[in-house]
Amino acid sequence: MKKVITYGTYDLLHVGHINLLRRAKELGDYLIVVLSTDEFNAIKHKTAYHPYEARKTIVEAIRYVDEVLPEYNWEQKIKDVVDNQVDVFVMGDDWEGQFDFLKEYCEVVYLPRTEGISTTKIKSDLNAGK
Repeated sequence: MKKVITYGTYDLLHVGHINLLRRAKELGDYLIVVLSTDEFNAIKHKTAYHPYEARKTIVEAIRYVDEVLPEYNWEQKIKDVVDNQVDVFVMGDDWEGQFDFLKEYCEVVYLPRTEGISTTKIKSDLNAGK
C-alpha cells in the first residue's frame, strides 16, 4: 500500500482544499491529513474559524481522506513520515522547496493550488463585505 501525507489547517473548507486532497489521494492508496491543532495555530499566529475537533470531523468526512492526525509543531514531520511509513509527502506549490529535507525519507510533491480561491481570500472577502 502506497501512503501519502499532507498537512494543513483546513479551515473554511473550499474547492481548492478538495482539489488538493483528491490529487494527493491519486498519488497513492491511503491519504493521511495532519491537521493543525488550535495550539499550533496560535504558535503560528493563525486563527481558525472552526476549532480543531470540528475541522477534524469535517476533514474525516471527505471521501479522499483515510486518516486525520493532529499537528502540534513544525518539527514532527520527519517522525510522522517515518512512524506512518509514508511514501509521498504532498503540499501546495506555494510551499515549494520548504520540505525538501523530507526527500531523505520519502518522495516530496508540490501540487499547484486552485487559482482564485484560498481561505485567506475568503476571510478577506468576508471582512470586506463581499
